[in-house]
Amino acid sequence: MNQSYVQPYLFFAGDCEAALAHYQKHLGAEILMKMTFGESPEAPGESSEGCAGGELPPNWSDKIMHCAFRIGSSVLMGSDGMGEEKPSGGHCMSLTLPDAAEARHAFDALAEGGEVSMPLGETFWSPCFGMVTDAFGISWMVTTPETK
Repeated sequence: MNQSYVQPYLFFAGDCEAALAHYQKHLGAEILMKMTFGESPEAPGESSEGCAGGELPPNWSDKIMHCAFRIGSSVLMGSDGMGEEKPSGGHCMSLTLPDAAEARHAFDALAEGGEVSMPLGETFWSPCFGMVTDAFGISWMVTTPETK
């Protein structure tokens, strides 16, 4: 029987490499695979499958066409997209950490150059929860599990 799961896919509009480096440094992300547009066996728009047709902006051959990375036990995928702006809304990453100290470290790192929408603090569902949009436009919920 096939197992179904949801895997977040993030579009960074040209900032994917910087986002990956930031997530590696501050969240311990492990890059599982990374392919640039220049490494692609097909030019954008060449195949009827995959990306919709269109031309890339100049000098985008080193931009990331597709990547997969792991943070903890979660695998995420990402791309620089095709030169368009980041799509807004419809996504939020939820990062669960074992304790408040680790949550604070991750939250502060994600808030660096970003915007806090809910400061890290106690809620009725978590002893430590906060919401932030990082410098790359990705919304995050940082939380620790409820302790009983």
